Amino acid sequence: MKACFMGLGYIGLPTAIIAAKHGIKVTGVDINQNVVDTTNRGKLHIIEPGMDELLKDVVENGMLKASSLPEESDAYFIVVPTPFKGNHDPDISYVETATRMIVPFLKEDDLYVIESTSPVGTTEKMSDLIFSLRPELEGKISIAYCPERVLPGNVIYELVHNDRVIGGMDEISTDKAIEFYSRFVKGTLHRTNSKTAEMCKLTENSSRDVQIAFANELSVICDKAGINVWELINLANKHPRVNILLPGCGVGGHCIAVDPYFITADFPIESQLIAKAREINNYKAFWCAEKIKTTMLKFELEHHRKPVVAMMGLAFKPDIDDLRESPAKYITTKVLQGCNNADILVVEPNISSHNVFKLTPYRMAYEKADIVVFLVTHKEFKSLPICPDKMILDFAGVFRK
Repeated sequence: MKACFMGLGYIGLPTAIIAAKHGIKVTGVDINQNVVDTTNRGKLHIIEPGMDELLKDVVENGMLKASSLPEESDAYFIVVPTPFKGNHDPDISYVETATRMIVPFLKEDDLYVIESTSPVGTTEKMSDLIFSLRPELEGKISIAYCPERVLPGNVIYELVHNDRVIGGMDEISTDKAIEFYSRFVKGTLHRTNSKTAEMCKLTENSSRDVQIAFANELSVICDKAGINVWELINLANKHPRVNILLPGCGVGGHCIAVDPYFITADFPIESQLIAKAREINNYKAFWCAEKIKTTMLKFELEHHRKPVVAMMGLAFKPDIDDLRESPAKYITTKVLQGCNNADILVVEPNISSHNVFKLTPYRMAYEKADIVVFLVTHKEFKSLPICPDKMILDFAGVFRK
């Protein structure tokens, strides 16, 4: 079995590695030559625990090679970004470009699968594109949609053990895709059609976005009311049928902060709650930035000097290096833009450098700071002592216990 993975990013590369580790000969394709070269040296261009040795093994034994161009295979997987264009309108041009690249290589009995998060109907559109270019293949290849469900930092385990939803354009396509994924997935493979599978991915992350929005809105209310939101949620969750999530400084990452827009763009009238949740979670990051600037002004008025401020965390979630759609990064940028020459120390222990922010070691920043702003609950921060002489803005709940 030969497989071609179009895209070697946070999902494409790990999936290609796991497939290769389970006896599938893989060609991984990426338009970034540096990614191709780094992968072929057996080196990761992303940070993912435990993935380094797996990549080295499959490259050295010839089961995985990276390339800038696809090669003839038995199965093709589209794992490219789906960014926005204009006002949060999904852009499937990367999916289309990757599909056009593999069309010349398709042959009878091949499998074509989209894993990229996509608007409902994208698989059907790509099917129409393929058959418009290769009409002789209509009814002779299998086409399906199968979204990933992995958590950065735990990708190796979850790619193998999580359930997957597999939606074929027809029953034969679903069967063919299930046959492929069953080679390395130990979780249950759930059958459906392509539209339902596409909507399932969007629904999962939109549901989480709505739940987080409730917690974030509650945190703003509690701040105004003078109530400790962490204590409140802990008490409310003692109810046997209540499970409120913990608030943060917003919502980030390339899933929860993005996927709801794929629904609101196509169903603007119907998706009122989903759209409002996005609005609330975006507002929470703005609210945090304004709260920090107000605290800085208050310090300056009371102490007749500008404060030293430690911005603790840039990643979109704890203990990873991924800054995509990060509210912490947004907040830090807003504070720096309006700092009026205050000393702002930026901390992110999971990366060694950044092309915009000058990074400071977390202990040094904490010791020097007059105002400490916790934006992410990185494990390193939990070991810091509580200092009564510092002003603490704990948007992440580092000191909530």
